[in-house]
Formats: sequence, C-alpha cells, structure tokens
Amino acid sequence: MDFPRITTGVILLFVSSLIAVGCRSKTDSSSVVIETHPVVKPIETPPRPAVAPATFKVFHKSDTTYTLVVPEDATDEQVESLIWELRDAAHARTLDTLKISQKMIDERKPLVWFHIYRGSKCASEKYADGPPPCGGSYHAAGDYTYGGYANRNLDRGVILHGEDHETQLWDPEVPYAPTVNKRP
Repeated sequence: MDFPRITTGVILLFVSSLIAVGCRSKTDSSSVVIETHPVVKPIETPPRPAVAPATFKVFHKSDTTYTLVVPEDATDEQVESLIWELRDAAHARTLDTLKISQKMIDERKPLVWFHIYRGSKCASEKYADGPPPCGGSYHAAGDYTYGGYANRNLDRGVILHGEDHETQLWDPEVPYAPTVNKRP
C-alpha cells in the first residue's frame, strides 16, 4: 500500500468537495441572489412612407382573396402606404371604412390575401379562365396577407419588383403593434 498516494488522493477529494459545496461565510443567510436577464427591446417597426396611400378599387373578391387595383402610375411608396393602411385597418377592425368586409377578415379561414395591381390589365391573372392576360408570371405590385395556417394572427406585407424580387415591409413573426407614424 502506497501511503503518500492515498493521502494525496484523500486531500484532493476533500478539496474538490469543498469547492463543489462552496465556502460558507457568516453573512446574512436571508439574502438571496436573483439572476437578472437583459431587457429585450421590441423590434422597431420600419418607417412608413411619407406619402398618402394609393387610391384603389376592389377589382375582384373571393372567399380568401381581394384583388385591388390602384392607378397605373402609383409609386411603390403609395402601394406600400396602402399595404400599411390595410394592415392597420385589419388589426383595428376598421376595414369596413375602406369598403372591404371586416366580417370576412374576422372569419378568415385561415387567411385573407390582398393582391394589389397597378391598373386592371393583369388583375384577373390569378382567377380568370384561360391564359393569364399578361403572361405566365405574377404581375402584382404588392401583397398583404393576414392570417396563416400555423399562426392566425400572422401578417405579411411585400412590395413586388418583378417575378423573383420582393421587399418585405416588416417582420411577419413580430406581433402587430400600432405605431404613431401613420400616413399623412
């Protein structure tokens, strides 16, 4: 039997148990250490365009879709303002003031799409029979989607720049919060 090795092992075991248990001091045992976490700030909503929303007409309506037509010369900023206006009204339950059925939005199964077109030439491409009037690609200027299969309150707004490019206007996973920077 090797006595110094056993003694060293016992000492190491004793020291490691002290470290594991911790040292106790004669301080007030009623004080509790509370672990704090950093405050997470909400994600800022991107600034809205400083222009009035484009005027629109309801071109077509189905159980899950509204096709809206804005003037052919409407700018991206005007279309974007319209998308923000639709979003605000959907959440505030005031779409009826825009001549859009709030009841349809409230009873969505499970979502409602708003397709926004510049002019009426291509506006029937998603539902008309026969070949699409403007060819096989999607020609909308913007889309607003309220609701979703996994998240009933999901909403998404995009400006469309051709067939394969879109600009997302806000993070659709962040819950809606009314903002103070409303349109002019």
